[in-house]
Amino acid sequence: MPNELKRILILTAGFGEGHNSAARGLKEGLAANAAEVEVHDLFAETYGPVNNWARKAYLSLINRAPQTWASLYKWIDARKNFRGNLKFLFLLKNHLSTLLVRFRPDVVVSVYPAYPYLLDELLGDTNRPPFRRVVVVTDSITVNAIWFQCEADFFLVPNIQTAAVLQSAGVPEPIIKTFGFPVTPKFAQMGELRQPPSDQFGRRVLYMVNAGTVDAPELARRLAELHNIGLTVTIGRDMRLRSMIESIRALSERQFQIIGWTDQMPRLLLESHLLIGKAGGATVQEAIAARCPMIVNQIVPGQEEGNARLIVETGSGVAITSPGKVAIAVENAFANDARQWHDWSEKISLLSRPTAALEIARFLLSL
Repeated sequence: MPNELKRILILTAGFGEGHNSAARGLKEGLAANAAEVEVHDLFAETYGPVNNWARKAYLSLINRAPQTWASLYKWIDARKNFRGNLKFLFLLKNHLSTLLVRFRPDVVVSVYPAYPYLLDELLGDTNRPPFRRVVVVTDSITVNAIWFQCEADFFLVPNIQTAAVLQSAGVPEPIIKTFGFPVTPKFAQMGELRQPPSDQFGRRVLYMVNAGTVDAPELARRLAELHNIGLTVTIGRDMRLRSMIESIRALSERQFQIIGWTDQMPRLLLESHLLIGKAGGATVQEAIAARCPMIVNQIVPGQEEGNARLIVETGSGVAITSPGKVAIAVENAFANDARQWHDWSEKISLLSRPTAALEIARFLLSL
């Protein structure tokens, strides 16, 4: 009689794209293996319209009042009993309990930090839980304590810098695993799509505009003025922003490409020589997977500070918020036969682990 498929339950939430990006990457990594996988955003499933409102409030807070968010982030980081502080999520806990009974997972993977504490409450003091518990940390370096003050069989982190942070906070070294961030396996499947920047192969710059970036039109205008730059601007689903960027293109001597929402981000990053964008967990980790040096032009205080530090401290790019200085940094990167770009490219290649989702999949199936 053949063995049953191993059941993997992935729990995510829509508060920051890094969580959902990790969940999607894990699911794709498991797709080619003998596993039954379910991905659930229990916040969306439990609270519906209220969750949508909360997500919009969160995005508004981090974009319009980042220092207020920074204070809240520090307050959360200082808490000592997260399990007791999440009692208000009793409806979500009931939904999770029902899901566990129905799906009977062999492994529960949390890519959002609230879930492990709900599992703690459901399992109580069980000596032998019916499944293995794995936490996938989606932040780098500045890791909030809520990520690791829970019970877990393993903590999977994106890089050695973050592993050191968890270890210094008291997490036992044997249960910290450094596989890399689980980006979509497409990064590994597509492989290298760029030639070094030159007059022959071009100098391709990808500017990913975040909805909360008030300087986006000014930066797009300055980038459009640069000589010998092939510019692509992604604006998501923001139609007001599209209108502003299209107006800038209409007045520019040099045309550039404008892209709305797209599922082709792996290809765009693999083709580009330089990324300009926000220090979000998914954005930074996808740039690393694509070996695409980055100019970080927006940093949300708290969890994104570590992502920016990862780029800067490893010599994989720079962090600059002024539109004028960003444009100058782009010029400098490609000056002198792209000497700066080659240095950044070499350094970011040392961090790149495009097969991380596949490696994590094999690890989960081995538990």
